[in-house]
Amino acid sequence: MPMFLSENNLADILGTSLRTVQTWGEQGVYPVRIDRNGRKGFNMEDLTDKPAVKAMLESGWDAEATVKPRRSFTSVELFAGCGGLALGIHKAGFRHVLLNEIEPVACRTLRRNRPDWNVLNEDIHRVDFSPLSGKVDLLTGGFPCQAFSYAGKKGGMKDARGTLFFELARAVREIQPKVFLCENVKGLLSHDGGNTLRVIKGTIAELGYTLVEPRVLKAVMYKVPQKRERLFLVALRNDLSGHVTFRWPSPYHRIMTLRDAFFKGDLFSCDVPSSEGQAYPERKRRVLELVPEGQDWRSLPEKEQKAYMGASYYLGGGKTGMARRLAMDDPSLTLTCSPAQKQTERCHPTETRPLTVREYARIQTFPDDWSFCGSLSAQYRQIGNAVPVNLAYAMGRSIMRLMNDIDVFRPEKSSCAEAEEAAGRMLAMAGNETGMF
Repeated sequence: MPMFLSENNLADILGTSLRTVQTWGEQGVYPVRIDRNGRKGFNMEDLTDKPAVKAMLESGWDAEATVKPRRSFTSVELFAGCGGLALGIHKAGFRHVLLNEIEPVACRTLRRNRPDWNVLNEDIHRVDFSPLSGKVDLLTGGFPCQAFSYAGKKGGMKDARGTLFFELARAVREIQPKVFLCENVKGLLSHDGGNTLRVIKGTIAELGYTLVEPRVLKAVMYKVPQKRERLFLVALRNDLSGHVTFRWPSPYHRIMTLRDAFFKGDLFSCDVPSSEGQAYPERKRRVLELVPEGQDWRSLPEKEQKAYMGASYYLGGGKTGMARRLAMDDPSLTLTCSPAQKQTERCHPTETRPLTVREYARIQTFPDDWSFCGSLSAQYRQIGNAVPVNLAYAMGRSIMRLMNDIDVFRPEKSSCAEAEEAAGRMLAMAGNETGMF
């Protein structure tokens, strides 16, 4: 059966404008198809000259899911948050020996869901990672992107000093993992005119690691029902880099939508469970009642547009996040730290309300049994800041494949016991609870 791609989804995959995609159909470049809901789009099989679509049609996702660790590989995660990246890496087969996170509520979430993980609730500036030296295969972390505008033009460790990236670099220096993985926002590529990334690259080289050319991955292509882009950096220790090759993950063979997130199907084995969620003030609810599925403030009557938008009505830009109702047969827009912020509205497709906590979590591909601690706003914030689990899983499988290749080149015994013992001592010294492995 042909695989259908809506005009919107094709534009997102290719990183082009919706108008460009519509023009292809109008000019007969590709045959226009209509899906069961009357949406215009194209069959993927007609788009094989587009590399991103061809990669989906030739997906190696299922084959990559069969990758298993040759031995027990250890990992450490920094800036762990509520566990999106950590859970994906764990699903790929890595054994977490330590997770570091400064926010107490996020640490409670990690401990509640994985009481056997060693979770260190501590400011990274205060953590000495040297007890783990030579005992860790993989280090991961999504470091917060502080302003690097003061970083010098030459790059290297000195220029990065004082930023949280420097703390990640210090952990790499002290632990000496075989591989480390960083993720961040797409904007890091162009931050400070590209100087930030030059500093990071210089620092990585100074640490004695070889950086794979960074790549922006679109979560929607990795079995995630969300239009979210993340920049990934993978670096191999220099004594290994010339002997093995990192291969980026294959995309999934189709696009997941909110229908996949909310109902039983390929993504989840049951409909989304009920859960708590925010509510709209009555005035805002009345306005959003007028917005059709998949539309925004521009579909309101002009009088309502002006009243709701206020001064923003007269400013430039599309402001498409305002009064935005999502579409059931499209992926979600990128989740933020709250579903009901005026600038980044995420209204349910068919009900006039913000998305619930469990809907938020499903869009990030957290399993239903992964619960979140703290107040309602704290739960939304944790989920909105997370790496989508399935995206992390895809990256984890690629790194596991790399680890297996490293182990073929240079076989080693697992250092899990030693690493776990060292991590336990680190937690005890910090006054944290120790995970039971």
